[in-house]
Amino acid sequence: MHGPAMSGWLLMALCAATGAYCLLRARARTGEERRAARAEALMGFGMAAMAVPAAVVAPPAWGWLLYAVLFGVAALRALWSSRRSGHHLHHLVGSSAMVYMSLVMAGSGAAAHGSHASHAMAAAGGVPLLTGLLLAYYAAYVLRSGARLIPVTAPTAGGGGGAVTGISRAPERST
Repeated sequence: MHGPAMSGWLLMALCAATGAYCLLRARARTGEERRAARAEALMGFGMAAMAVPAAVVAPPAWGWLLYAVLFGVAALRALWSSRRSGHHLHHLVGSSAMVYMSLVMAGSGAAAHGSHASHAMAAAGGVPLLTGLLLAYYAAYVLRSGARLIPVTAPTAGGGGGAVTGISRAPERST
């Protein structure tokens, strides 16, 4: 990852922790939930590997192409699995985004060595329209996921203006 080393390390730690959490979640699940948790763990660990600061460990030129192949296979698997569950469509978008990022990074290395074909892509940080679409998709996904974490409130039966959050009680009886 280019940029300040501290943000690279923090991003790497966050992604690795997410991957570890997903692996732990996979152990407690069965069937489709286990497959989804493993796919999310692969994404977390892959993003952690890509976020290692370049000043510390400069990946070899073929490393980005290896990432592209690895996540290309993951994208094909997500495409195949999307027949059973719509959640895998998100994995398909994620894997495709990882392939795209890998190719942009591979192009930036080639541009540094004088390749003109990838120079425009690397200089702009990728294809601006595609980068913007991916940014908008993930912003909407994060907002939607965050909204699902907010507890739902329901008005009380007495109309007192209070709210009940997640707790339901049987009505009291008068004797």
